[in-house]
Amino acid sequence: MARPATHWFTPPQPGDIVWCRFPQNRVPRPGPKPRPALVLAVGESDSDPVVRVAYGTSQKTDQLYAGEFAILPAQADAFAESGLSYPTKFNLGKIFELDYNDIWFGVPPQARYGQNPKLGILHPSLLRRAMAAHTAATQQ
Repeated sequence: MARPATHWFTPPQPGDIVWCRFPQNRVPRPGPKPRPALVLAVGESDSDPVVRVAYGTSQKTDQLYAGEFAILPAQADAFAESGLSYPTKFNLGKIFELDYNDIWFGVPPQARYGQNPKLGILHPSLLRRAMAAHTAATQQ
């Protein structure tokens, strides 16, 4: 049975938090479950959107390493704008460039932004932390 045609989503913006089947163990295939990812850059290939995303996880958010920053419920406005359901940390050392289609991305369970992968946005109050994590990740 043939796979249905690939659906391409309207490109996100850098700073969007999206629902992604992030690759595991640096193997370039969709991971087994969707998770949050932070959009770092948006481009295109053959007129189709391509995004560079950083890995997000709700595991061990109380332990941050070089290249990581967290979005926590205590950061009320930032947490609300993120669209996240749980405390989440993003690892700017784990980055992939992926086609922005339904192979890699999916519509989250509570689709606040319609039928696309967007969960929310990185609140401006966290930009400095995200930039510091990026700097730390690139210096490793």
